[in-house]
Amino acid sequence: MINYEKTLMDLVSPMVDEPQKVKIQKMNSINDNEILLYVYATSNDISRLIGRQGNMASSIRQMMSVCSSIDSKRISIKFESY
Repeated sequence: MINYEKTLMDLVSPMVDEPQKVKIQKMNSINDNEILLYVYATSNDISRLIGRQGNMASSIRQMMSVCSSIDSKRISIKFESY
């Protein structure tokens, strides 16, 4: 089974200014076939991860959906700042 938190962390860490402040948390979902991941980072880093018109966030979600298709699961990624 794929460690989705580590995979997402490896993907977003090089994109941010403060990788030590990035936190990935897996949450429980109502649907058993869904993986829900939250990315927490500083507001500047979150805006960088979301990108203009959400293009970067869409790309991150698309790359992670390739991983989740191996397990026949759906993945949802939310971006939150603190």
